[in-house]
Amino acid sequence: MEQVMKSTRRQCMLALFSAQLVVICVFIGVTMNLTTLYDENFDHMGIRTFCMFTVNSNILAAISMAMIIPYTVDGIRKNNYHLPRWVTVFAFAGVTAVTLTFLISLFILSPVKGFHLIFSGSRFFLHGVCPILAFLAFCFFMSEQRVSFQDANIAVFPVLIYAIVYFVMVVVIGEEKGGWNDFYGFATRIPLWISVVLVMPLTFGISSMIRFLHNRSYRKRKEEEAAGFEEAFHNADLRSVVKNMAREQSAVIRNLDILIPKRVISIMLEHSDSGCTLDELCELYLKEYLGTDSKGSQEDMWT
Repeated sequence: MEQVMKSTRRQCMLALFSAQLVVICVFIGVTMNLTTLYDENFDHMGIRTFCMFTVNSNILAAISMAMIIPYTVDGIRKNNYHLPRWVTVFAFAGVTAVTLTFLISLFILSPVKGFHLIFSGSRFFLHGVCPILAFLAFCFFMSEQRVSFQDANIAVFPVLIYAIVYFVMVVVIGEEKGGWNDFYGFATRIPLWISVVLVMPLTFGISSMIRFLHNRSYRKRKEEEAAGFEEAFHNADLRSVVKNMAREQSAVIRNLDILIPKRVISIMLEHSDSGCTLDELCELYLKEYLGTDSKGSQEDMWT
């Protein structure tokens, strides 16, 4: 059990640190763009920076990483790391978008404007550091939930929405009528039909690669977790184990809302030959927690 808890805590710490780092770096990059009113090499600075997919994709990734932070903190405090599926899918979409940003910057923009220009200043964060950090964090440190093929389809929607907006503003409306100039060169530097045909399949390919790496980390983590639970609880008395868990949690977080670790208890049951039921053990946990809490409260009154 101790080995499983250490692994859970390590995952939470890595996820928390990497998520915070992404949020901080995106904040720095976007702030630099907003406070730079003029740049001879880039038209869209100041408030106009929000026209760019680079900025929007990084903000999306930062918001999704910020949503993960409370669950990692809760996992550290309660040894019960769990990300809701919708948070995982949201992060998946953000990471897919910034990975596309990184690849476009590296293979399309850099050959045209120069590597140093594309990866310097605020672009050092938004084109390079943030996408790489978000990619590594999601693929290797946030693999608590498995992502499905359907999730890979959902992850491309932010790119699709921006592609439609970009097409309307650049091609349909045009810069002369108040639209955008073709700052990415998708309609002027290369034939428009190539951009239309390739962008979405490329995005889906990126999401599929991220899904593969994320799910491989998920399987590895689950196998390690299963081995730890199998070793710890195969012949264990789960009633005593659950009572000890309740006592420990009551001593640490007595004044907070009660959280019954149903998921952890169910995993224990899967890897033991106990004749207990999940409802029975959850009820036992609650009774022991409340019993310990009331005893502790009485002791506090006399000290």
